[in-house]
Amino acid sequence: MKARVHVMLKAGVLDPQGEAVRHALGTLGFSGVDGVRQGKVIDLELAETDAQKARAAVEEMCEKLLANTVIERYDIEIG
Repeated sequence: MKARVHVMLKAGVLDPQGEAVRHALGTLGFSGVDGVRQGKVIDLELAETDAQKARAAVEEMCEKLLANTVIERYDIEIG
């Protein structure tokens, strides 16, 4: 079973990488970009075949390793 995790900084947390991208886009002539938030996508290939068990396992992975839950939020897609 496949799982995809989207990890993003929580609202209100400064995103220096996103700001660097926004600035670079302006330098390249892309006007009108008022903000950029950068995150990460993690694709997992799981042996688990039960979607509910897979989601629970991935959530535990996120809480323990994949996301810094103090400053980041995550969304899980199972499919």
